[in-house]
Amino acid sequence: MAAAREGGGGWRLETYEQLPSTSDLCAARARAGESEGLAVMAGQQTSGRGRGQRVWLSPPGNLALSVLLRPQTPLAIAGQWALLAGVALFDALASVAPALAAELRLKWPNDVMLAGAKLAGILIESATDAAGRSDWMVFGFGVNLVAAPTLPDRRTVALAERMAPPAPAILASAILDGLASWRVVLQQGGFARLREAWLGYAHPPGTGLSVACGDARCHGYFAGLDEAGALLLATEDGIRKFQTGEVVLDAATRSDSQT
Repeated sequence: MAAAREGGGGWRLETYEQLPSTSDLCAARARAGESEGLAVMAGQQTSGRGRGQRVWLSPPGNLALSVLLRPQTPLAIAGQWALLAGVALFDALASVAPALAAELRLKWPNDVMLAGAKLAGILIESATDAAGRSDWMVFGFGVNLVAAPTLPDRRTVALAERMAPPAPAILASAILDGLASWRVVLQQGGFARLREAWLGYAHPPGTGLSVACGDARCHGYFAGLDEAGALLLATEDGIRKFQTGEVVLDAATRSDSQT
């Protein structure tokens, strides 16, 4: 049974005790013609998905929140919205955990790391219209508030390991407020201010990282973002640009020319 309410920023928030996936529900509603502004939160998520079809379980006390937008964005700059979601999530986490804000970092495009371990992530799903523009986007936010999964290939962390975590509803409200605010910035002022904010929250230029390149990985150093929000990677063969791809950080490795 869902509880629904009109929230700030025009969001229509529905809350459920349990769902298989908040993003699946949002996507189904989008395909059925739901207008933008729908937000769905579940106290427990049993079949959530992370990047690369990984399972993203969300036990009670963690945040599972998905939102539906219809920005009608050209595909060439759709990646800017992924960065917008990351900045909104970062701001929300910094607001509920100010003592830990200095240890938070964004990892491209929108994972939030706490002291180098993954605290939160965003899965973005979308569909295009007949004109080749983005018809709808669903942002699925997952935050380890009380518990973090054990993963074989990366460190994870829960906020409860460092502080008394906020209620999921409090964090959800902060995220929704941030999405509404940054949307105004992007649509009225262009990408420059959002890009500046993202870079200010991210790992510094020169940080060693690798990006998935098909079945292999491309290694290099973080060289910023281009004007559309793509990741720039400095490699032995020059600057490479990535619109998509999974990033692995090697914060201990830095470019001699950029330290």
